[in-house]
Amino acid sequence: MGRRIGVFVCWCGSNIGGVVDVSRVAEAAKKFPGVVFTQEYKYTCSEPGQEMMVQAIKEHQLDRVVVASCSPRMHELTFRKTVARAGLNPYLMEMVNLREHCSWVHPDDPEGATEKAIALVRKAVAKAARLEPLYESRIGITKRALIIGGGIAGIQAALDIADHGYDVVMVEKEATIGGKMAILDKTFPTLDCSACICTPKMVDVAQHPRITLYTLAEVEQVSGYIGNFEVTIRLKARYVDIKKCTGCGLCETKCPVKVPSEFEQGLGMRSAIYKPFPQAVPNKPVIDADNCRKLREGKCGLCAKICPTGAVNYEDEDVFITEKVGAIVMATGFELIDWTQYYGEYGGGKYPDVITGLQFERLVNASGPTGGKIKRPSDGKVPETVVFIKCVSSRDDKKGKAYCSRVCCMYTAKHAIQVKEKLPDTEVYVFYMDARNPGKGYDEFFERAKKAGAKYIRGRVSKIYREGDKYIVKGEDTLIGRNIVVEADMVVLATAMVPVSNAADLAQRVGFSYDKEGFFTEAHPKLRPVETNTAGVFLAGCCQGPKDIPDTVAQASAAASKVTALFSRDEMETTPMIASVNPDLCSGCGLCLSICPYKALSLQETPDGKRFVASVNAGLCQGCGACTAECRPGALNLKGFTNEQVIAEVRAACLF
Repeated sequence: MGRRIGVFVCWCGSNIGGVVDVSRVAEAAKKFPGVVFTQEYKYTCSEPGQEMMVQAIKEHQLDRVVVASCSPRMHELTFRKTVARAGLNPYLMEMVNLREHCSWVHPDDPEGATEKAIALVRKAVAKAARLEPLYESRIGITKRALIIGGGIAGIQAALDIADHGYDVVMVEKEATIGGKMAILDKTFPTLDCSACICTPKMVDVAQHPRITLYTLAEVEQVSGYIGNFEVTIRLKARYVDIKKCTGCGLCETKCPVKVPSEFEQGLGMRSAIYKPFPQAVPNKPVIDADNCRKLREGKCGLCAKICPTGAVNYEDEDVFITEKVGAIVMATGFELIDWTQYYGEYGGGKYPDVITGLQFERLVNASGPTGGKIKRPSDGKVPETVVFIKCVSSRDDKKGKAYCSRVCCMYTAKHAIQVKEKLPDTEVYVFYMDARNPGKGYDEFFERAKKAGAKYIRGRVSKIYREGDKYIVKGEDTLIGRNIVVEADMVVLATAMVPVSNAADLAQRVGFSYDKEGFFTEAHPKLRPVETNTAGVFLAGCCQGPKDIPDTVAQASAAASKVTALFSRDEMETTPMIASVNPDLCSGCGLCLSICPYKALSLQETPDGKRFVASVNAGLCQGCGACTAECRPGALNLKGFTNEQVIAEVRAACLF
């Protein structure tokens, strides 16, 4: 082919050079077909290293480049820019991963690692000889963002984007925004009021001229691609016209039906027509169709009769609307695991005074069912002994979840302090496995709980059972090696944070990946922590994994900055490494449509109108290559990874 290929082998300090014989790899590369220049360097990604590459490309008139260094996920873009500065098309560069694929996986076998490195470079040279220039296309951008989820993460992201002058659509599945933070009493480690922080931001969202708020709504379908998404949203029937409703609350006071309140975590009651809590946004009621006598039985209708504005509408139905946006921020939050399914030895939910930490938040909250007084849910008695149990279904791969939920140590310390502040004579015991307090001021707060009088016992609780009006808590203190028995009046469990129940389904609708637990997967845990592998879709808060409030807000602002950076341009470049179709070979079978995870393929009629062939949407395609493997006639190819290039790599790998 007459190629002039240059090979640059990086030591990566001792990451590669400490195992792989880099000099030997560079020397071996000189003998590969088409290679006219090789160079080894300590840190090729450094500024001097990149400048060395630029000068070598120009001086030796290289037309193809192979860089053997670390992971392409980390520095492929870096080296593409370097090659472009030298005057080459950036896609005429092939990268080899000697760090993760050689030195890191074979640290005890330098000879084997070196031989493998040589083989990988040989493959890359064979492919590089067949690389063709690729060119990015440009697409317009709809400068409007969609936020899915109205908790503190969604609120922060929405306000940041809107304050930068861009329109925002927020979709929240509950009747109010605020999420879990609106339920909390105080926040650690400062013990400032959660509502005092959260509710003003909720009002800001409702009043912001650039934010359109849809509550009691869910995303049904997402199509399109970065800069040009089309989203179908289901607005569920509220049975109350929020434009007519003044929020006077008269209907709530007269409704005869009372059911457990979700906001009060089942510890308080609400009517069938209700506002989740007094500061709800929007501050308008909604009718619970499952419990409304009028909607279920055709009886009652009292709320409609007494409504002074005629806002109640029993004929209300779900409505579907379509919004066009350029970026999507996922901020769906978390739920607490249903511990009753896993811990029968703790009563399995049959003991009313064995509650979760979120239920305790409502007990200690001044606006909660007890007015902030700590009382047993079963009989209203003030507890003389309270036991807190940490890691209930967290860090438990046998019954619950193997991961740490991160916030439990701190909010348990907060709860212990609150009990001792409100009930100084009450005994407080905390059973724990370890104390994990990594945030600013967190360890000091943990020590504050001890100084307040909380007795920390290192060990798991094996059983809880009832004797009279007491709960017998049996555990072990592993520090002193003896069994512990505590007679408690109330037990509070720190249960695992898990993704919302429809997280996996929602990820599939939007078109990005999630892990085995259902948390959304980021593109790179260090370099791209708020992005997904689907361009234009970003992550904020606990939908990605357990977080405290500061980390959640920080990630929300980071996601917002990514959105505003995208919107700062009128057009954006798309990757050229996408699938391409040979219409002469395509049979129009459509198998590729079903295999494409990004919905980037469709069938289009040929110009002569005689048949249909596959067509690739350049904005949607992410270059995964799944369609090329599925295509039976071989009509689909992947630019940058063509069949010819891959076969050349295989042949080179077989040359021992």
